[in-house]
Amino acid sequence: MGRDLLLRKVAAEVVGTAFLVAAVIGSGIAATRLSPDDVGLQLLQNSIVTGAALVALILALQPVSAAFNPLVTLAEVVLGLLHVRDAVPLVLGQVAGGVVGAVVANLMFDLDAVTISTRERTGGDLWLAEVVATLGLLVVIFGSVRSGRTDTIAYAVGGYITAAYWFTSSTSFANPAVTVARMFSDTFAGISPGSVAPFLAFQLLGAGLAVLLVRLLYPAESLRNAATATATSPATSADTAPVDQPGDRS
Repeated sequence: MGRDLLLRKVAAEVVGTAFLVAAVIGSGIAATRLSPDDVGLQLLQNSIVTGAALVALILALQPVSAAFNPLVTLAEVVLGLLHVRDAVPLVLGQVAGGVVGAVVANLMFDLDAVTISTRERTGGDLWLAEVVATLGLLVVIFGSVRSGRTDTIAYAVGGYITAAYWFTSSTSFANPAVTVARMFSDTFAGISPGSVAPFLAFQLLGAGLAVLLVRLLYPAESLRNAATATATSPATSADTAPVDQPGDRS
């Protein structure tokens, strides 16, 4: 990947992850102020805003780069869509962008720029939830990529994350950059520093399982054969997308 293109991708990851974290933390703060006595309504507000922000950010930045998640970037490396030397600055950009988003969210709601979270999130149920949340997210993303439906990823990811807020006990962090960033806000969406490492470990486990499942469900060779057969068919649509090509990034 050329230097100029890589710089553009890193910038897109910084901006996208910053806005994502700002949406997660900012909507959490707003929810607790608007609905102070109803935790369920707070979570509903937080989940809808996060899902909507994801759809908008992916639609806007996907032509450049829209992973916003180190595990998505790592999976791209494992699946042969990205070189490891290009992945490192992208991941650093995601983490940096997440921290910036947390600081901005705090400041927008008249809090100190950095307030280390005291909200503990620990226990086997939450760790299992992070495995499930991350597994599902990566299957949604790379199932779409490897079946040539990259134009629907924004809606699939936004819908999945909105739902996963509710069907996982951890409220679906599923993202190391976002998890680390949420440590810097002692608010509704925060996570204490001592809770971060286990979350990251089980997210990584979920990502590993997802890669195995994606390879099982969408074997590259059979998908290429299907794409070739479709391309040579008289009924082929003019906008059929190629499958499993490096550079088709989520």
